[in-house]
Amino acid sequence: MKVPALIAAGVALLLALLGSVFVVNEGHSAIVFRLGTVVREDVGPGLRFKWPLIETARTFDRRLKVLPAEPERYLTADKLDVSVDFFALGRIEDMRRFFQATGGNEDVAAERLAPIIRDSLRNEINSLKLLDVVKGDREAVVGKQLEAINRGASTLGVKILDIRIKRIDLPQDSNVLQSVYNQMRSQRLQVASQLRAEGFEQSQAVRATADRDKTVILAEAERDAQRLRGEGDAEAARLYGEAAAKDPSFFAFQRSLDSYRKAFADGQSVIVLDRDDPYLQYLKSDR
Repeated sequence: MKVPALIAAGVALLLALLGSVFVVNEGHSAIVFRLGTVVREDVGPGLRFKWPLIETARTFDRRLKVLPAEPERYLTADKLDVSVDFFALGRIEDMRRFFQATGGNEDVAAERLAPIIRDSLRNEINSLKLLDVVKGDREAVVGKQLEAINRGASTLGVKILDIRIKRIDLPQDSNVLQSVYNQMRSQRLQVASQLRAEGFEQSQAVRATADRDKTVILAEAERDAQRLRGEGDAEAARLYGEAAAKDPSFFAFQRSLDSYRKAFADGQSVIVLDRDDPYLQYLKSDR
């Protein structure tokens, strides 16, 4: 009888030992309950102990989770529809509150978070015009509402770290597309007109500067030319004067020959003069 009793005691001890340990995996945390009441929370990874029979443990994944959501249609500030497809990145922040609010069910938490995120995004998108939503900074759109979203998520023991907008679609069942195209076309035309006006203004300024520089350069060149002509004429007069002073008769003879050459250059000129005219003196004699 002693041997079976020992065996029974050993089995009971083994069961008690097995029931007193539990393992928490990396990236997980556990809550320990004693007769249904939370006595320990945020139990980290490793081999952990609990009282057998009266205590139970439940582990939860603390890693980042993707919380998908169905695309939602929102109304922008200019009363146009836009469809936004997004997802959230979050994790369990408060183990006790998470369990109390959702019973530890992640699907329940996702269902309760979805309207909180949708309503916050609606508040932001409703304050923006369609073009700002479509071509604006998407991180800025969700970043402004992240704090408000986390205030609601904290009641579930969850923290949303980021919200990513996957795509923004313009509904095909309305005139939104044509309206967007018209607005974008109008903006591009406005920018093009402004650039043309600025270009024309700059070209006019360049032309005016070039014309002014041209006038200044021509005036300076004419001034220099007049000065050089005057200096040349003065030098020529001086040389003629010196030559005439050295041999006046030869200078007069040379000047007369030059005059004859110019007067009869074409061979057709006829000059009627008196026979004794001084102009003809060197045609009669070289003295």
